[in-house]
Amino acid sequence: MSDLQSQFETAAEEVQQLPKRPSNANLLQIYALYKQATVGDVVGNRPGMADFVNRSKYDAWAKLQGISQEKAMQDYIDLVEQLKASGGR
Repeated sequence: MSDLQSQFETAAEEVQQLPKRPSNANLLQIYALYKQATVGDVVGNRPGMADFVNRSKYDAWAKLQGISQEKAMQDYIDLVEQLKASGGR
């Protein structure tokens, strides 16, 4: 396992233990970066207007299209570190 992969997995565990719930914008970014890092570019159809939460998640992920999985992992790690330093916000 690469060092980046192990750092990413550690960050994925640490994000669950933040002292405060991140803002909705940060939660969407966490979700999108995680999906881009683990799956790659967005897949599937965009959810309809009535499914606001999943539509927002889809849109956040779609904005990262074309970013490499390695870059997404590093951005995820960096975001989690920022959130840890700010107490989760």
